Amino acid sequence: MLPLILASTSRYRRELLQRVGLAFDCARPEVDEAPLPGEAPAGTAKRLAHAKAAAVAARHPGSWVIGSDQVAELEGAALGKPGTVAAAHAQLAAMAGKTVLFHTAVCLINAGHSLHTVDLTRVCLRPLQDAEIARYVAAEMPLDCAGSFKCEGLGITLFEAIHTQDPTALIGLPLIALSQLLRQAGYSLP
Repeated sequence: MLPLILASTSRYRRELLQRVGLAFDCARPEVDEAPLPGEAPAGTAKRLAHAKAAAVAARHPGSWVIGSDQVAELEGAALGKPGTVAAAHAQLAAMAGKTVLFHTAVCLINAGHSLHTVDLTRVCLRPLQDAEIARYVAAEMPLDCAGSFKCEGLGITLFEAIHTQDPTALIGLPLIALSQLLRQAGYSLP
């Protein structure tokens, strides 16, 4: 079987991919992740997942490369990674009591062949008070997470419900969908 490379340096994606039991390497994709003017959040996720995989595949032509990207959407607007405590607090305050959409795209590329899918996860946040937002952000520091929370940690306490076909998609790599793509590419999974 051809070598497998994850086009990401995200520890979250690396930890998720380890669950499928295949050997893989990681490579930084070096892709501009800025959305294009007028681009829908789902389109941004799909384009960036493909661009990340393609960039790494160009450097490793004898490998299958996995690219993934996630874009959070609130009321039609994309939400980026907050980067600061103040931005995380503002994002969570804006999302409180609302439903946020998470578009998580994955692309598998080898020598001109590409397989791809986009998962949609709906997260319903409960109403939140400023003090509990501040306590949450201070406790978990989700500054590198779209939506300003970690659902695999304390962030789950902020929710009323999650609607998804793949719970790993919300963490950043939809393993159910990816496993299907890997089997299509010829990998043997348990």
